[in-house]
Amino acid sequence: MIIELVGLKSLFDQDPLFEIMAAANSAEEALRLLQIHLPDILLTDYRLPGLTGHELATMVKEKYPTIKRVILSMHDEGLLVKQILKQGVDGFLLKNIQQTELKTALHQIMKGFPYLSPEITRMMLANMNSEQPEELLSERERQVLNLIARECSNKQIAEKLFISERTVETHRKNIFRKTNTTSLVGLIKYAFANNLIG
Repeated sequence: MIIELVGLKSLFDQDPLFEIMAAANSAEEALRLLQIHLPDILLTDYRLPGLTGHELATMVKEKYPTIKRVILSMHDEGLLVKQILKQGVDGFLLKNIQQTELKTALHQIMKGFPYLSPEITRMMLANMNSEQPEELLSERERQVLNLIARECSNKQIAEKLFISERTVETHRKNIFRKTNTTSLVGLIKYAFANNLIG
């Protein structure tokens, strides 16, 4: 198993059923290590410096199809989860997972059974039963996005929407994360291509 989350290394070091082959602090480092080691499982955080865990998992699938890929995330938004699951990852787990459940999940995955955190499963079932299609951005995030597209500063956006600048910054971060973009130009292109700007 290659593990990116250093905090989990001691957990597996103490369990004879698991062997940590390498630990990495970024997707790029993990890819370099994979040229040396061929683990059974890649366990990665979704949020990484540079490439995301999702992008890492996609690249690993192409180069090393026998490796099981498991993503840990703090986020359970439906569209984000769907995007990741469409790539055929073997596990999607929330970071609040208990240690015993994490080990159970990895054992299940090694047996060839995909594993989702129960919260993810419940959320997906709820979305399936919902008559309304899920929106990528909330109404407030769309408002912020429209003002970003008009080149408004955080202060101007805060004044127009009667919210704090800190709240605006939080919305900006969420918008970039949900659209999987990293630059303003990329965000605006994505927004126009997906009819997010009115």
